[in-house]
Amino acid sequence: MATTLAAAGCDDGDDKGAAGGTQTLEKVTYLTSFGTFGRDSFAYVAKEKGFFRDAGFDVEIKPGNGSGDNVKAIVGGQAQFVPIDLTGGLLAAGGSGGAPKITGFTAVAAIQQRTMAAIMSLDGYGIATPKDLEGKTIADTPGSVVRNLFPTYAKLASVDASKVKFENGTAQTLFGTLAQHKVDAIGQFVVGKPTIEGIAKKTAVLLPYSDYLQDLYGNVLITSSQYAKDNPEKVRKFTAALLKGLQASITNPEEAGTILKKYVPTANPQSAAAELTLMGPFVRSEAAGVPVGALDSQRVARSIAILQGSGQIPAGLTPEQVITFDLVPNA
Repeated sequence: MATTLAAAGCDDGDDKGAAGGTQTLEKVTYLTSFGTFGRDSFAYVAKEKGFFRDAGFDVEIKPGNGSGDNVKAIVGGQAQFVPIDLTGGLLAAGGSGGAPKITGFTAVAAIQQRTMAAIMSLDGYGIATPKDLEGKTIADTPGSVVRNLFPTYAKLASVDASKVKFENGTAQTLFGTLAQHKVDAIGQFVVGKPTIEGIAKKTAVLLPYSDYLQDLYGNVLITSSQYAKDNPEKVRKFTAALLKGLQASITNPEEAGTILKKYVPTANPQSAAAELTLMGPFVRSEAAGVPVGALDSQRVARSIAILQGSGQIPAGLTPEQVITFDLVPNA
């Protein structure tokens, strides 16, 4: 599979080679999960600290725009590695809503052990419980897992989904749209709380999907099925480098926020650190002995059953169709 040859923006030479510049690095493109918020700082940390370089990669990091677009980028060859919400991947692979099933991608590691998907509103907007969403307008990106999973969440939370309106937004505009009260709520991850509160100067109201969907994983790292088949050791090395950056970020979120600011001048390092602090418990599983990055096939099967039970995907999808367990850390 051909990899992107463009050099990374804001590259300070971190990935150019090992000592003496003798190592030939493979150039790959990595998309963040959603914009350039603190929750995605770990990729920049892996780059800044040389983890990617040491693994043999020169990584160009670009902002992603949610699970739907990120899956398309992998399948279309615009990127080699991206994080997506695993539930979004299951919906895509299962043919949610009668849409054509999307193949050609595979997950190789977990980023978060629990879903961070949520509906976010602000104090004073009239939303305190899931039922309050009826008659309200939510902005989100078209391919967002929050949006795609909403029918299942609504069913379990006793919300009439037909009474909730969605309108399109982008990763860059959602916070501003909510802060200006152009909509009543947005699709967002729970770790976005400090960022929206800093922008809107109001208290955020969160309706986490995990209140009703406790088996669901959060983001997972995916690559193309063909790349994984042809380059299993490269996938393992890239995954290990990224997870090393993830562990460093949640261990020292202030440092990660500073590194993000270096690569993304518009970033707020304090908000980034706050997001990473909130994300820490989602990365470190509460179950003893589960390593960072691990994925459990039985738990994924339960997630598939939830989606099938709510009518979002038809029967037939298996965990192995979406995850290459041989490449998952400590599998």
